[in-house]
Amino acid sequence: MLILTKQAGPLLFWPAALTAAGLLSACGSSGASNSTENTKPSWLGTVTQKSYDGRSDDLLTAGLGKSGLSGTVPTYADPLNPTAAELRRTAIYYNYRALVDMTTTGGYGSLYGPNIDINGQDTLGEGMVAGEEYLAFADDGSGQQNVTLMVQLPASFNRASPCVVTATSPGSRGVYGAIAASGEWGLKHGCAVAYTDKGGGVGVHDLMSDTVNLIDGTRSARQTAGKKANFASALAGADLAAFNAAYPGRQAVKHAHSGQNPEKNWGRDTLRAVEFAFWVLNEKYGGKTASGKRLADYALPGKVLVIASSVSNGAGSALRAVEADTKGLISAVAVSEPQIQPDDMTGLAIVQGGRPQSAIGKSLIDYFTAANLYQPCAAQSPNLAGSGSAYPVALNTATATDRCASLAAKGLVSGATLSDRSTDAYNKLLAAGWTPDADALHASHYGLGATLGVALTYANAYGRFAVSDNLCGYSFAFTGTGGVVIAPPADRLAGIYGTANGVPPTGGISVINNLSYGGALADPVSVSPSTQLADYNIDGAICLRKLATGVDPVTGAALTGNEKLLADRVAQGVSEVKATGRLHGVPGIIVAGRSDALIPVNHGARAYYALNQQRDGAASRLRYIEVTHAQHFDGFLSLPGFPTRFIPLHVYGQRALDAVWAFMKNGAPLPQSQVVRTTVRSSSGETLTAANLPAPVASPAAAEAIVFRNGRLNVPD
Repeated sequence: MLILTKQAGPLLFWPAALTAAGLLSACGSSGASNSTENTKPSWLGTVTQKSYDGRSDDLLTAGLGKSGLSGTVPTYADPLNPTAAELRRTAIYYNYRALVDMTTTGGYGSLYGPNIDINGQDTLGEGMVAGEEYLAFADDGSGQQNVTLMVQLPASFNRASPCVVTATSPGSRGVYGAIAASGEWGLKHGCAVAYTDKGGGVGVHDLMSDTVNLIDGTRSARQTAGKKANFASALAGADLAAFNAAYPGRQAVKHAHSGQNPEKNWGRDTLRAVEFAFWVLNEKYGGKTASGKRLADYALPGKVLVIASSVSNGAGSALRAVEADTKGLISAVAVSEPQIQPDDMTGLAIVQGGRPQSAIGKSLIDYFTAANLYQPCAAQSPNLAGSGSAYPVALNTATATDRCASLAAKGLVSGATLSDRSTDAYNKLLAAGWTPDADALHASHYGLGATLGVALTYANAYGRFAVSDNLCGYSFAFTGTGGVVIAPPADRLAGIYGTANGVPPTGGISVINNLSYGGALADPVSVSPSTQLADYNIDGAICLRKLATGVDPVTGAALTGNEKLLADRVAQGVSEVKATGRLHGVPGIIVAGRSDALIPVNHGARAYYALNQQRDGAASRLRYIEVTHAQHFDGFLSLPGFPTRFIPLHVYGQRALDAVWAFMKNGAPLPQSQVVRTTVRSSSGETLTAANLPAPVASPAAAEAIVFRNGRLNVPD
């Protein structure tokens, strides 16, 4: 197939196969080349390289294989001093399992997994992948950013048809965060995989011992680490001693406390990961000058197929990387359940089944602080009884009932009974943009700590607050019996790189209510000073809501004084992370689950797709696939209550990558935007099969088609 016209940078179609002779001729591997010398980017720090044989250790499973990933947690020879290799193995174990359902009845080992080849067949055995891994920080020289970048180069990399797939971490995870998603897909297709933790990751500064994580997860004294620390808070000397005296045992965490608002640079970080991959490819495969220096052959336009991909925050990063791509590095994009925040929804509407959606395209801090305020009460509503809330045990019913009582006392919900109050809270969530498809998830999302953890982390990050600010009376620490703050258990702190996801509660670190009546306690068991009830700290929830909106939710009055200054700082941070929707005609697919209760589709995937259709207009080649019975956390599908309500969205994320690959390689048409209707299992013991998960079709029937027209995104029921 011939290369057709270029449109706004990326190629319309990728050649079916670049011949080795053609590529080497173009690159001038014999020394004659039109490319320049391969130059290490100024922002790229010291690069380490390790090779893996695919037997004792590997890129995808850290030597655990398909069986080990589904087995028990790896152990350390010395739990107090785990090695970098042991920490890497544990990090891959936890990060892989976090993104997919690891049960065989749910599809692991049959529909997806290391053993499944690119044709969906069980041919790869344990699925270990030989190759090389390159690791480095990207920084401005201050040591304050230290964004982790990683390139995995499989032994199967095809120089004749080179490709790079991005795998920016979802959530605030470390650099291996997307290994089960675009990472695995890229490695199996023989592509170099470009990872980044995008300035989040597991950077935990234990303030009492003044120790920090290094890039490989091992821990060091902060003074010894210097600029090599993944993250160190600004507290030092007398200030650190004073803080430790007042708040012993506290932890500073990078995403929340770095003062960088890292989200504003997620697109840049993803592009830097791609450029790091190019540098690696040039160093390994580029031609040479007469003096023996490597040439930047893989930086030439059109030489490498680059697919930007990931899930959740990583998916939003991929889209923002395309928006920011002035060099034409990215050829296509395929993402799943993106956390992305449109800059302006003026003139746009989302209509589902003929019903206009009441709230669309809100900022993350807005809808998360609304959930944090109302979700535990709403989960008690009889309206949700028919949904059979998934994993309700995560929520303490008595504490949630007290939240309803406290909301009523402050005039934030109406009604004299629990039924009335909880139903009012539930209706407020619907008005704020959630769909009824998410009903079964409110209890688990709040009870398992996702809602508060995200709301608190992002409020800190957007406002660039320091750990010493104790924003809204919150802090992070390890806890013991009764939720009391304790000194960090030495083994947990030593292994935190492998077990934590970057957003407390995680890895044994809890969210603390410093202002709890009677003394600081873990937030879920704390007592609010204003109510003297164990009501999931309504005072903290109201404080976070104020910062998100600039308005006191109790009085309805605009904030003044210091409260306004704090809220203005958050608002400034939010303004720095907004997406334009302009993808410059780059082809791509967004996949999302209709039941997503973490990133509601009305604020994330649907809203961004509508914005793109408005901004790129006829030049847009973006498609949107919405999957019924799919939600944000495939890792939850092994929990009681989930298997009979939800299906794995992961399968559709992989199919989106397959479709984009076929389009770029062979010109196969991308599927048109549509709703895909899945079938859940009738019992938790039933095995999920491909029959439950129909693939998107090239041209959907009218009843399934998602259509954008005249500023309205029309989504079928």
